[in-house]
Amino acid sequence: MFNSLWLQTAYTRDTYPQLEEDVSCDVCIIGGGLSGIANAYFLAKEGKDVILLEKDSILSGATGNSTGKLTVQHDVVYTDLIKQLGLENAKIYYEANQEAVLFGRSIAEWDELRLADSILFSQTKYGTERLEDEMKAYKEIGINGELGWNTELPLKVEKTLTIRDETQIHPVRFGQHLAKLAQKAGARIYEKSDVELMDLKKRLLYTASSNEIQFNELILCTHYPIEALRGLQIMKLIVSRSYIVSALANMPLTGQYISVDDPKRSIRTAFIDGKTHFLLSGEGHQAGMEKETQIHYEKLTTELKNIYQLDSVQYGWSAQDPSTPDLVPYAGAISPSMPYVYMNTGFRKWGLSNSIASARIISDKILGRPNKAEALYAPDRTGFSSFLLQALRNTGLVLKEFTGGHITRTDSPICTHMGCRTRWNEGDQTWDCPCHGSRFRKDGSVLEGPATKPLDLS
Repeated sequence: MFNSLWLQTAYTRDTYPQLEEDVSCDVCIIGGGLSGIANAYFLAKEGKDVILLEKDSILSGATGNSTGKLTVQHDVVYTDLIKQLGLENAKIYYEANQEAVLFGRSIAEWDELRLADSILFSQTKYGTERLEDEMKAYKEIGINGELGWNTELPLKVEKTLTIRDETQIHPVRFGQHLAKLAQKAGARIYEKSDVELMDLKKRLLYTASSNEIQFNELILCTHYPIEALRGLQIMKLIVSRSYIVSALANMPLTGQYISVDDPKRSIRTAFIDGKTHFLLSGEGHQAGMEKETQIHYEKLTTELKNIYQLDSVQYGWSAQDPSTPDLVPYAGAISPSMPYVYMNTGFRKWGLSNSIASARIISDKILGRPNKAEALYAPDRTGFSSFLLQALRNTGLVLKEFTGGHITRTDSPICTHMGCRTRWNEGDQTWDCPCHGSRFRKDGSVLEGPATKPLDLS
């Protein structure tokens, strides 16, 4: 069961070569998810010599394990954005993501994208109050939202907040299509090309097979930045994990839903090759902190059967995503001392629209174009002192897990990133690091960074 619906129903996979020679380029991109591919497309289209390096296969990470919602409705977020960052920044966030949604619509093929209403729903008085506050934020920003009461779900719902005609995509097919467009524009894409060493001052990268890449500018689209320590982003990103199960269904939903009350649930259907698939996701927790993760799949599977009367569960998968302290991703130069090294992360589970929005910000910067979202998404905006409490909380977790793990999990392999003991994830059959979110396959090979070297399982 533990396979992503999107990866299993992708187009026939195009294979990209492994890098087997020394190369040079204007821009090197590390990471073959949607953010990396979008950066490659935007820059290659404007004449930049672009190389994209993916350590496994493109789109097999966060993009291929997402919910497939390309929308500006990112849960209840605009109320908090106005409170924390002001009305103007909340507008900029909305407009950047709306532009991303429109871009997706402009290039997608018919079997990659469908329109669907995006709907938040409440089941408690407190949840309803949150929706009413969010509607006020919508009005201030200029978002066309509707408060209502009815849904097509077999649930007791107090109130809904709807944005009409939003978008849901097949994220892997969409990403495969975009990769072809990037390649057609001149981007060179390499798979099975793992970057192991960096000399950022000399602007050099070295792959595991000892090939050298000379670059003028570098974009890290590795989910959790390899060089995060330089800008202290490693102290500011919290990595969380959530779970998805999918079953065949008879009737497609017209909306895609998120509950604002606990337990959090995301609900949608996907129509793929003549079949309707019902997707139910939720059961989140901080990455690497649980061993018996199969219970989360079991809870969702039970809900599919008892609430939605669906027994034919075909797929189950999980995804993890870093979050920044202020709800907005990082997209920009990683450090003022190295303005030619960019990072792209912190999507808070809303990486489809934010990947495209962030890629536009970074590519505009490289191309010398103004982008009004640049300051809002800048990695250095969150000064360390401003979020000292969260930084200390993260640091405390790392110290606790580093020392405690070496005492209580002596048989668990040591993460090759910063030496924490990993924890076995029974549900996904992976070794997960609770310190910074690195994940390793059963055989010890790296599944997700920031680690770049395999576990020693001997």
